[in-house]
Amino acid sequence: MKHITVAGKALSVIFAVLWMVGCASTAPETDTADADAARRASEQAAAEAKATAQMEAKKKAQKALEDAVAAAGNVVYFDFDKSTLTMATRRTLDAHIALLKTTRDKKRIEGHTDERGTREYNMALGERRAKAVADYMAVNGVSNRRTETVSYGEERPV
Repeated sequence: MKHITVAGKALSVIFAVLWMVGCASTAPETDTADADAARRASEQAAAEAKATAQMEAKKKAQKALEDAVAAAGNVVYFDFDKSTLTMATRRTLDAHIALLKTTRDKKRIEGHTDERGTREYNMALGERRAKAVADYMAVNGVSNRRTETVSYGEERPV
């Protein structure tokens, strides 16, 4: 009888070990799936946080450019009877150029003069002034297709 008892105990031990091995093999698969899902969720949250931070940084940079343009103003002045750009004019235009490089906007550049001189001469001077600004912008990266020049001469003084 002792022999049967040992065999019965051996079978019980074998079944217990097989049951544990069977349970152990399914638990890690579930744990692995849960870990993968948690990792993917964590990566997605990190990517969303990074995208949000980049968007906020972009908005701040755009706002800074808009503030610089507002501070610089939209009007540039030329010396009497001249169409050459001064250093102050270039600084103003540089602010506008930096902003235009971040957008696809098109801009109209207007040339104005005072009432001295003939109408034709003032129209030509206004055109030279507007072209000087457009040329400076083109040299600094703003396509000529995005700018339009018009001369008002003495008819619409600033």
